[in-house]
Amino acid sequence: MAATLTVIGSGTLRPSGVRSSPCHLLEAGAMSMLLDVGPGSVHGLARLGKPWWAVSHVVLSHYHTDHIGDLAHLLFALRWAPPEPRSDPLDVIGPPGLQDLIEHLAAAHGPFFREQSFPLRYTEQPRRGSWHAPGDVTVSFHPTPHTEESVAMRVEGAGWTLGYTGDTGPDEDVGDFLAGSDVLICECGYGDPPPAPHHLSPRGVAALARAANPGLLVLTHVYPPLRPQDAPGEVAGAGYGGRVVAAEDGLALSLGADPASEAGSMIGR
Repeated sequence: MAATLTVIGSGTLRPSGVRSSPCHLLEAGAMSMLLDVGPGSVHGLARLGKPWWAVSHVVLSHYHTDHIGDLAHLLFALRWAPPEPRSDPLDVIGPPGLQDLIEHLAAAHGPFFREQSFPLRYTEQPRRGSWHAPGDVTVSFHPTPHTEESVAMRVEGAGWTLGYTGDTGPDEDVGDFLAGSDVLICECGYGDPPPAPHHLSPRGVAALARAANPGLLVLTHVYPPLRPQDAPGEVAGAGYGGRVVAAEDGLALSLGADPASEAGSMIGR
């Protein structure tokens, strides 16, 4: 089954008029899965013409606000503003600490984190292991050197593999875990030399991508002074010779096709 990946948010915690915080929509059959749901994600889905009310799964890479900040918005909107009452379940999957996070968010925002008119299921996953979604889609997890709970994700369907680093510092094992991804969404937080070890710079991205050897490398989560449009050239200059593009909000890619022959299209522009 072919799938479509749409970048909903390609930015950082730094406010931007054109880039929301990290969020990626994977559509495969009846499954509509968000990888992270940073601030601006729900409005971003609507702006790009995506049915936010049909999201079936939310998978979180870690619990920094710029990656989970719109979870409350999504759940509140599903309670009060869907075009029709929802009956399908919503699954929220995250690494260790998810249940504690939900208890704190429910205390802060209200009982809609636990009480909805539809089944709401929270699944806490080990940092190493796999979770099986409907439609023969498997999400595998691997620790990253960013926070105590942070993970990279490998999402596999029939005939395609999507990799997502989440936030990570340099780690050879992460590149090996993501090896063979048709599309690899990779953060490139800092320019070289990096000021801290918990994000990737172009040199770190190039090393990870050489190990992973993806069909298409998509760079995201770029902080100033490095500019997103300059990041692909910096990664190439650091020794990576594969296909690489900068993510933008609205970038859509087909999975199960040949991503190396087509950089994708923009929607909602």
